[in-house]
Amino acid sequence: MGDVQTAESNNKARLAIMELANMISVPMSLNAIVRLNVPDAIWQGGANTPLSAVQILSRVLPSGGGDPENLQRILRMLTSYGVFDEHLNCSGDDSHSPERKYSLTDIGKTLVTDAEDLSYAPYVLQHHQDALMRAWPLVHEAVLNPTWEPFVKANGEGAYSYYGKKPEMNGLMQKAMSGVSVPFMRAILDGYDGLTGVKRLVDVGGSAGDCLRMILQKYPHVEGINFDLPEVVAKAPSITGVTHVGGDMFESIPAADAIFMKWVLTTWTDDECKAIMENCYKALPVGGKLIACEPVLPKESDDSHRTRALLEGDIFVMTIYRAKGKHRTQDEFKQLGLSAGFPHFRAFYIDYFYTVLEFQK
Repeated sequence: MGDVQTAESNNKARLAIMELANMISVPMSLNAIVRLNVPDAIWQGGANTPLSAVQILSRVLPSGGGDPENLQRILRMLTSYGVFDEHLNCSGDDSHSPERKYSLTDIGKTLVTDAEDLSYAPYVLQHHQDALMRAWPLVHEAVLNPTWEPFVKANGEGAYSYYGKKPEMNGLMQKAMSGVSVPFMRAILDGYDGLTGVKRLVDVGGSAGDCLRMILQKYPHVEGINFDLPEVVAKAPSITGVTHVGGDMFESIPAADAIFMKWVLTTWTDDECKAIMENCYKALPVGGKLIACEPVLPKESDDSHRTRALLEGDIFVMTIYRAKGKHRTQDEFKQLGLSAGFPHFRAFYIDYFYTVLEFQK
C-alpha cells in the first residue's frame, strides 16, 4: 500500500512542479487578452453573451484577420483560472471538436472598462511592460545583493525615475493606480469612519488626486492637500477643494489634522518608513492621525488566494521598487509606528488586499 501512495504523491508532486514551472503562461495570457480587448468585446454593456473565438475576433478585429484557434487556446487556459466561463456545444456532428464559447466570470469582469473609464486592465498591462519584464530573471540578485533592486540592475535606474522619463509608462501607472484605488476607496468610505471631523487632510503620494476627490465627495468640508513630487503634481488635474503641493516626504510634510497615504510605506525600507512616519508625526497635532492603507501580511503562510496575492505582491515590490521595501505584518507596522513616536495603533480589515492602519499621535 505504501508504494502505491508513494507513487501517487510523486505523481502529484511532478504535476505540481510542471504547473509552477509553466506558470508564466497565466499572467502573459492575461496580458494578451487585455491587449486584444477581449473583456470589453464579450461584456458589451452587460450582455456578457457567450461568444466563440471567431465571434470575439470579429469584434476586436472588425476589418478581419486573426487566428481564432490560438485565441481559443488562451481563453481555455484562463478558464482554468476562473477568468472565463466555458460553454461547450457537443451536439450534432462536431463532437470531435466541440464549439466552445466564453463569457466573463466575476474575475473577468474586473477587466471590463466601466462608466468612469476604469478597470483592472491597466494594472495587468502595467506589470508586463518591457522594463519590468527585464527585471524578473534577476530576482535571485535581490538575495545576493539587496543594495540594488533587480529593476535597477536591468534598466540602470530606479522604477520611479524611469517612469518619470517615459510619459506613456507614467500614464499607464496612473491609470493602473486609479483602476485599483477607486473600488478600494469605495470600500473604505463605506466601512471606515476615521475621517469624520477632519478639517484638513494631506494625501501623501496622492498622484493624480483620485483618492482625495472621492474623500471630498463624502466629506465636502475637508480641505484637501494632494502632496507628491513636483513633477507628479505638475501633471495632476484641477480638483475642487484640493490644492496640489509638490515636495519631498523625506524632508517635510504639510501640516494637517490627518494624513492619508496608500501603498507608500510598502515600497520603502524600515528606516525610510520610520523617516516618513516621523515627518507625519511632526505635521500632526496631538490626537491627529496618520491613516495608511497598505497590504498587511498574515502571521502564518497558507495557500489562500489572499495570502498568495499578498506574498506575490511582496516579491513584486522586492523586484521592481525596493529590494528591502516589503509587505509587512500588522505587528511590524505597529512597531514602525511606535519607533516614529505614535503611541496608538489600530488596524481595520475592510478590503481583502489593503488594510487601513491608523496611527494616532
